[in-house]
Amino acid sequence: MDRKNELKREIGLFGGISILTGIMVGSGIFFIGSFVLLRTDFSVGLSLLIWIIGGVITLLYGLIYAELGASMPEAGGYYIYLKKAYGKPLAFMSGFTNFIIISSASIAVLATVFPVILSNIFWFMFGFFLPDSVIAIIAISMIIGLSVLNYFGIKVSAFVLKVLLIAKAIPIFTVLILGFVLGTQSIDLSLNLGNVSIFSVLSMIGFAVIATFWAYEGWTNLNNVAGEIKKPGINLPLSLIITVASVTVLYTLYNMSIFRVLSLADIQGLIANGEIFLGISAAATILGSFGMYLIMFTMLISVFGALNGTIMTFPRVYYAMSKDGLLFNKFNIVHPKYKTPYYAIIGSGIMAILLTFVDFFFDNGLDTLISLVAFGALFFNTLIFASIFIFRKKEPELNRPYKVWGYPYLPVITILITIGLLVATFIEAIVPSLIGTGIILLGLPVYYLIERKKS
Repeated sequence: MDRKNELKREIGLFGGISILTGIMVGSGIFFIGSFVLLRTDFSVGLSLLIWIIGGVITLLYGLIYAELGASMPEAGGYYIYLKKAYGKPLAFMSGFTNFIIISSASIAVLATVFPVILSNIFWFMFGFFLPDSVIAIIAISMIIGLSVLNYFGIKVSAFVLKVLLIAKAIPIFTVLILGFVLGTQSIDLSLNLGNVSIFSVLSMIGFAVIATFWAYEGWTNLNNVAGEIKKPGINLPLSLIITVASVTVLYTLYNMSIFRVLSLADIQGLIANGEIFLGISAAATILGSFGMYLIMFTMLISVFGALNGTIMTFPRVYYAMSKDGLLFNKFNIVHPKYKTPYYAIIGSGIMAILLTFVDFFFDNGLDTLISLVAFGALFFNTLIFASIFIFRKKEPELNRPYKVWGYPYLPVITILITIGLLVATFIEAIVPSLIGTGIILLGLPVYYLIERKKS
């Protein structure tokens, strides 16, 4: 074994929780609540139930990933599972799609959201928005700067995530607690939607749950760095379960605290005017301008942390692909001192920078990127969840420090839910879904071209 090109295990339990929380609690907590309300026809009770349903589904996903990651603690996450279950062609299609759109688009979206929030801060403080050219420069600079940070080792990047986790947790919990204590609005928890048909209600719930997935996005990323986790059989499942459960509770309580401060009429008026960051208005109501700026700067910290986490984890997949000879050869080179796949980090950054221009040169570019991420992730996750049955049958003696609860019923339910959400995403965003399908299929001829060139 070439130890020079092997990654080093430096992430403990708190580090794993910090990475996942740092990625999951990004931009979504601050604005997805508005979309959930819109998609539930402003039913407060149903919107809170949607946050719980979204969290429970994400937890089901996490339980399956916990078994896969604990039994195969290697860098590369989903690519490793797909390769061992279905073979290299499908695994390559997944890694190729993530490199071209899913993972790179996630980085591009977060890098773009950061200066957009900063632009809103400038509007409130100085009365003007940042020009698009400045927003683009900041977004690209963020990707470059955090790629450089991750070049110097996963331990450094993980430490930054721990600091940012504490930095954003304090103001979020401050506003949450004060919202419950000082808020005067009663929360209507009823689910009465009038004469809406059962089919329409189920469609509404599915449509709204899909919206929460952007807020819960990031739960898969710890498996990408499984090769750098200490005692992965214990720390990886615990990190997944603790983080997803905690984030679900946080999101639900955060939205409840907003409903304690703002009336439904106020919320409807804000959203109608395009003010989707409801937490800003809630904080301003209870703490004045200080609260408004507090939430704004917390949003910046959260997005920064999520961006750092994605830039840290995604290149580990490209590293694993390169070791199999399916991506640029240099992507599997590990820095002799910092023990990072630095060429893979550079390549990931370049691809993300290219996708940031989608938002600036195309109408609804940000929405298109988010839809591409959702469709591609749901498609491959369906196959990854199904792989648990393949591994249980093909490798019954495989060491499994953690086994998913409720097997086989829970994985079957999870797969059926994911297929339903995939169909709903295709119907809701047909153009991005068709683009995603085309890129996924393009991966197959590219794979055989690479293999032919190698032979």
